[in-house]
This record gives sequence, structure tokens and C-alpha cells, in this order.
Amino acid sequence: MLIDRKLSRLLVVDLQEKLMPSIHDGENLLNNCRWMIQVANTMDVPVLASEQYPKGLGPTVEPIRALLKDHALMEKHYFSCLADDGCRSTLLDKHYPQVVIIGTEAHVCVMQTALEMKEAGLNVFIVEDCIGSRDPNNKQLAIERMRQAGIILVSREMVAFEWLRRAKTHVFRYVNRTFIA
Repeated sequence: MLIDRKLSRLLVVDLQEKLMPSIHDGENLLNNCRWMIQVANTMDVPVLASEQYPKGLGPTVEPIRALLKDHALMEKHYFSCLADDGCRSTLLDKHYPQVVIIGTEAHVCVMQTALEMKEAGLNVFIVEDCIGSRDPNNKQLAIERMRQAGIILVSREMVAFEWLRRAKTHVFRYVNRTFIA
């Protein structure tokens, strides 16, 4: 199954101020996530973002927050976005049966969200080069577990080209020139 930009949303999980300095290769991860959000914004793919207990972990980091619309942020206290009532009703919108997930930590909030979304009947895509953990071994274990559960692992370019679907359009030329070339 291909990712359809009209049927999908991008979910940004917990890219927060007090967490990011501890994430393995965090600067590269943030750059990849910024790229993914910018591509989604360019193609009018809705973007939502969660914040795990922002009082303790701080808000979403500024380079990410600057790319989000005002209504995009959802506060949560459960690790899984779907376990939190405030996020659940927003994320289970039947108009968007596909969810593309990026963020941290791969083995906690990203994985628990992905597993529960899959269980709820959504088509879940994890952007492997846009997820991270403090310990890279935990990221690898999370990837293996999600793959075993039938969650689809993709790269950010795979998502971009599936959202684009075809060349020789204005949007393709802009995305290719701005983000890929």
C-alpha cells in the first residue's frame, strides 16, 4: 500500500526541549524531522504533534514548533498518544486512515503509539530516519518489534515520493528542487 497524502497525517511525537539533548544523534534527527514537516506542510498534509508532560520535559523544541500550526499541539501524560483521551479523539479521525509517525523516543512513545494505532485499525508508517532514542540499541529493538507487529518502516524520501505520486507537476518540481535535489 502506498501512502496517500489525502488520506494521511504526519504525527510528530515528543520532540521536546529537555529530552532532545539526550537523544542519540539528536541534531541529525531534528534536521530530518524538520525536513519531513516542511514537506508535509508544502503538500498540505495535516501535521499534529504531541508533548509528553511538557511541565517536566519542556515544550516542543523551537525549530519544530515554528513549523507547526497553532492547533497542532496535543499535551499527553500517557506514553502512547492513543491512550490519552485528548489525543485519541483527534487521532482516530476516519478521514485519515493513514498515519506517518516521527519523533522520540522510538522504544517508548513512538512504539506504543504505533502499536495502539495499528490495533485501532489505522495504517501506520514509521519514518526510520526520523525517530530516535537515547540509546541506539533501544531504537533498533523498537524497529524490530514494530516490524514484527506489521507496522511499515519507511524513509523520509519514500514518504515524500509517495505523497507526490507523480513527476511533471508544479508541486513535484518545487519539492524536488527545495528538499531533494
